[in-house]
Amino acid sequence: MRANPALPAPADSLRGLRHALVTREITAVALTERTLQAAEASRQAVNAFAAIDWDRALRAAAESDRRYANGTARALEGLPIAVKDLIDTRGIDTCYGSSAYLGHRPAVDADVVHALVDRGAIVVGKTTTHEFAWGVTTSSAYFGDTRNPLDPSRIPGGSSGGAAAAIAHGAVPAGLGTDTGGSVRIPAALCGVAGFKPTHDALSTRGVFPLAPSCDHLGLLGRHVDDVLWLANALHIDVPESDAWLSARIGVVREIAPVPLAPDVATAFDAAMQRLARTFACIDIGAPRLFAGVFDAFAAIVLVEGGIEHFRRNGWDRIAAHYGAETMDRLRRAERTDLRTYGVAQDVRRAFTARLRDAMAGVDYLVLPTCPCTAPSLGASDVRIGEWTGTVREALMTYTAPFNIAGFPAISVPLPAATGVLPAALQIVARPGDDGALLQIAQQIETLLGERIAA
Repeated sequence: MRANPALPAPADSLRGLRHALVTREITAVALTERTLQAAEASRQAVNAFAAIDWDRALRAAAESDRRYANGTARALEGLPIAVKDLIDTRGIDTCYGSSAYLGHRPAVDADVVHALVDRGAIVVGKTTTHEFAWGVTTSSAYFGDTRNPLDPSRIPGGSSGGAAAAIAHGAVPAGLGTDTGGSVRIPAALCGVAGFKPTHDALSTRGVFPLAPSCDHLGLLGRHVDDVLWLANALHIDVPESDAWLSARIGVVREIAPVPLAPDVATAFDAAMQRLARTFACIDIGAPRLFAGVFDAFAAIVLVEGGIEHFRRNGWDRIAAHYGAETMDRLRRAERTDLRTYGVAQDVRRAFTARLRDAMAGVDYLVLPTCPCTAPSLGASDVRIGEWTGTVREALMTYTAPFNIAGFPAISVPLPAATGVLPAALQIVARPGDDGALLQIAQQIETLLGERIAA
């Protein structure tokens, strides 16, 4: 599968931009203007942005220039970021990917946005999402489909597809997303960028429209792991400075039944593991029963919790008038789901989490593919891999959703690919609370794997 070779040059890294601002090689206003123009270009090309706020961003940039001039610059001073449309931003249109909330402008920032803005980051706009983040394609009958910058005939993944597309297109170096079943890691994998989901509840979700609260996570995306690391540091996820990562033991899960790996993903994953085995102790983890029943349990939990969140906000009249057909179908199924089904799903969740802890008792991290296939085509409802055929949702989420219901931190890092070839990605999973160490080893693995996708 060939990717689009004619992308613009990527946005500089957060680290590089910070250096340029400190040394006054560029002003915050000039950087912000350049970023806003790139955001507009990515909106036109791949529908990556739902809203772009020129006035607010330029006012913030002028304040950043004053702070650089008087020596009071903060950690992220003048650095541009994008924020998923599911996350509240004060005074900026935030419609959660739904026409039901057109014109909605929150009065306050979500906690995570406030934390980054308080450290000097500049929000240039809101990136597109699947309606209420309830989908893996970032498609919309009302707002139009978001497209993959590497091949506009394909999806970027979802539901944080706009953020991944904006980064891959070169508009911004980093951004905020959400991840309930893979919604940061999946688009990161399909667009060839880095996507990190920390431990459940490590970052506040106040001010984020909920999908399924017991599975919802904030997420960070960046062109490289280092960009993710910069945002994480500002959010008090501390990355160790020791070289303990060198002695890490890695458990390898190559496939999760019933979804096999597509041949191109298998080849990329196996080549990566051969390289990592030169540095780390890599141990095969027998997974035939480890993930048994997990995807169905995840789907049931999201269906019930998602139904509760929507029905407590809106009645059927408002839902029927404004919600998209896909979301309405899920809410009808939620109405028909009984508590027994939810209870059984929670039993599966508890058993799986115990098995996962046992499986990781002898290793420090798990490594597995992020997705079993590269980006599906726009409008596709099913994916065929060898003899297996299933929905796009099952294909893309089988390898990511387990770590949402268990609450374990996970990050997706692109695998090396030839120029013009759609990327596959490596997923690294750590124990709860080991977020900083996970980012450290992800950065080292990114370096060990060498050259990534050429822009």
